[in-house]
Amino acid sequence: MSAHAPLGRRIVHALAGAIAVGGLAWGAWVGYDTVATQPIERVVFSGELDRLAQPELDALAQAVRAAPSAPLEAIRASARRVPWVRDAAVRRAFPGTVEITFDAYEALARWNEAFLVSRAGEVFVAPDAGELPRLRGPEGKALEVVAEYVAAAAVFAPLGAPIAEFRLSPRGAWHATLASGLAIALGRGDWRPRAERFVAAWPRLAPEAKGTVYADLRYSGGFALRRAATLTLTPATSPGRGSTP
Repeated sequence: MSAHAPLGRRIVHALAGAIAVGGLAWGAWVGYDTVATQPIERVVFSGELDRLAQPELDALAQAVRAAPSAPLEAIRASARRVPWVRDAAVRRAFPGTVEITFDAYEALARWNEAFLVSRAGEVFVAPDAGELPRLRGPEGKALEVVAEYVAAAAVFAPLGAPIAEFRLSPRGAWHATLASGLAIALGRGDWRPRAERFVAAWPRLAPEAKGTVYADLRYSGGFALRRAATLTLTPATSPGRGSTP
């Protein structure tokens, strides 16, 4: 009998441990259930709130307080529908408090006709975006257009006017319009060498050339300028086109 005593004690100890763990788990579940069924008296917002409209937050808080038994995931889904919200995290706090933490979009530019786009190429809808450059391109190309726009903004910065519009045509050609009104055809493929050559030549152009309204950079050894229905090729040679719009 003594030979079986250590085994028996081990079984008793293991059972006691299981009961203790089960009791803790039951207590945790009961504690969570108690919190989850408490009336929601307060809704607390945190995170990136600068771009979120107070009336929208007030309406969300009222809706959450009116549905005290709503699952946290349902509250999160409602929070994500607030304009400018990229994502939201929701937690229930004791007693009677729900905390919603927001992650908001930051608009880089307008995208096509009705959308905004972030620096990460995320397309979204939000009101009151203010003055922003406009990017255009085929569906699914937002990230590529954003990357090329950022590069073009740096290349054309010496001209002293920011890019007002930057677009990618369905055929893959790039086009920029500066805030000064200067339209620039960049062509397809790697447009950077052509753009850098144009920017470097700009200070040396004759004063009358500064009235240019259109610059065609799609030439392999120069660029064409258009002023009031005239077209001037600079330099005077006639190299072949590198690409078409």
